[in-house]
Amino acid sequence: MNCPCCSGKTYEECCKPYHTGEKNVPTAEALMRSRFSAFAIPNGKYLMETTSPGKRQFHNTKDLQEWGEINEWTQLEIVDKPSISKVEFKAFYTDKDGQKQIHHELSKFKMIQNRWFYVSGEFLE
Repeated sequence: MNCPCCSGKTYEECCKPYHTGEKNVPTAEALMRSRFSAFAIPNGKYLMETTSPGKRQFHNTKDLQEWGEINEWTQLEIVDKPSISKVEFKAFYTDKDGQKQIHHELSKFKMIQNRWFYVSGEFLE
């Protein structure tokens, strides 16, 4: 299976080792890609585990899992990497009503104890 993150690699050689905990992501972009794949699979547990510990009270695994399940995640486009800890992306998906959507965000990531975490995102047009 091709990896949902659009890397051109198979899921087994791309995001799966991150999802299973075999490896930690090496960069903020790799975390962004693995989180997109976790929405597409879906894997709410991974999404929660890769959210910054200080921000987890604003999320829950069930909602993250459900958001992945009710939408069909079709494509990820990395638009820009303005710094080592920021990634601008467009996530293309079809919502539960069959409408095509684009989620455009500038995400902020932080490395804590040698692991990357998602901190926050700014929605862009």
